[in-house]
Amino acid sequence: MVRTHTVVAGETLPDLALRFYGDAGPGRLIATASGITDPDDIAVGQHLIIPDFTRYTAVVGDTLPDLASRFHGDTSFAPLIATASGITHPDDIDAGQELIIPDLTRYKTLAGDTLPDLASRFYGDSSFSPLIATVNGVTGVTGVTGVTDSDDIGAGIVLAVFAGRSDGFGLSIVDRNEDDPRMWYYRFQTGAIGWNPGVNVLLPDDYRTSGSTYPVLYLLHGGDEDFRSFDFRGIRDLTAGKPIIVVMPDGGRAGWYSNPVSSFVGPRNWETFHIAQLLPWIDANFRTYAEYDGRAVAGFSMGGFGALKYTAKYHSHFASVSSHSGPASLRRDFGLVVHWANLSSAAVELGGGTVYGAPFWNQTRVSADNPIERIGSYRNKRIFLVAGTSPDPVNWFDSVNENQVLGGQREFRARLSDAGIPHEWHEAPGGHVFRPDMFALDLDGIIARLRPAALVSSSSAMPGAA
Repeated sequence: MVRTHTVVAGETLPDLALRFYGDAGPGRLIATASGITDPDDIAVGQHLIIPDFTRYTAVVGDTLPDLASRFHGDTSFAPLIATASGITHPDDIDAGQELIIPDLTRYKTLAGDTLPDLASRFYGDSSFSPLIATVNGVTGVTGVTGVTDSDDIGAGIVLAVFAGRSDGFGLSIVDRNEDDPRMWYYRFQTGAIGWNPGVNVLLPDDYRTSGSTYPVLYLLHGGDEDFRSFDFRGIRDLTAGKPIIVVMPDGGRAGWYSNPVSSFVGPRNWETFHIAQLLPWIDANFRTYAEYDGRAVAGFSMGGFGALKYTAKYHSHFASVSSHSGPASLRRDFGLVVHWANLSSAAVELGGGTVYGAPFWNQTRVSADNPIERIGSYRNKRIFLVAGTSPDPVNWFDSVNENQVLGGQREFRARLSDAGIPHEWHEAPGGHVFRPDMFALDLDGIIARLRPAALVSSSSAMPGAA
């Protein structure tokens, strides 16, 4: 949901722009979004919208209507780019000129819509309704100029609603970068984790300009890795042209996608961070299908276990699950995976604490997390499994890891088959490695299973989704 602000004594738009954007220049953007005609005249108690934006450098032949059509799908939004960019003559832009392109949601009104209702939906406060009226009055949207807060504004009117990513669901943004055309980065402060975890959000090629809603893949990294790992593995090329958002969060070097039994270094509740905080934050701040058929989860190694675990424990959240060399059985071979989770988490994650408890396990928690003990939870889902058949015999880590993965996945597959649950599986040459060819195959299956990308409708547009 877009950020908002109420003016206090002594504040100016350049000061607020510096606070929210790190740059005094976008003060004009705040004025544009807030329906302010004189940027030097703001009053205490005045409501302001603090939207996100894209910086764009004009090239030869660019016109504001063309840019409005490219970024927002509507040439009538050109004046908003002009005012946000401080352009007084909209027909005169030069190559090399830097423009501010506001993040907007196009909303087509339904019968019975009122401005207070829309202000509450998109800005979280019905008292922001005059801003919607003023902004859309200046853009010349038919039927909006002169309406009062209580008016039924009629059906079929396309409104410009400012958008952006903001705090919420227990997450406070402490660092962000949305300059890349596709890969947007955020770092959060959260009570669930004792440090500030990062998240990469990889957008479809046309996200900024399509106005479409997209399915989401949550992609979980392996042990001793972080949220950047899949970028290093070429995730941008693997997803080029694909109509899906990919969310890649931190999960701790040995967090095991769990809330641990004990920690001596502060909270490391990765399960809470991912499921209770990040997932709803993504749905509130991006154009996603916030529903079962709109989400998939996949992962490599420790992340493959996390994907299987989250799918079983939160059955209504994910329609597709994929485990690339991820363990599917915690208790086999005298609980080797549980022992490894406890040892690795104690050494690098929890300062001597453990995920499942030592020397005695929390048996209830082990069973709750163990995919092979939750077979019924995988019904009516797409399931994709990959394991290596020939790990390096000289490399102890590779050999023990992938042999355990292969044995556990075979046991898991047998249980799925006994229960009549369809699943796709692959045993590939090699050891404990991420296989780009298998991921590419998996991604096509994920996209086929989830809801396809489609233009945002009035009924599906999420509040504040940019």
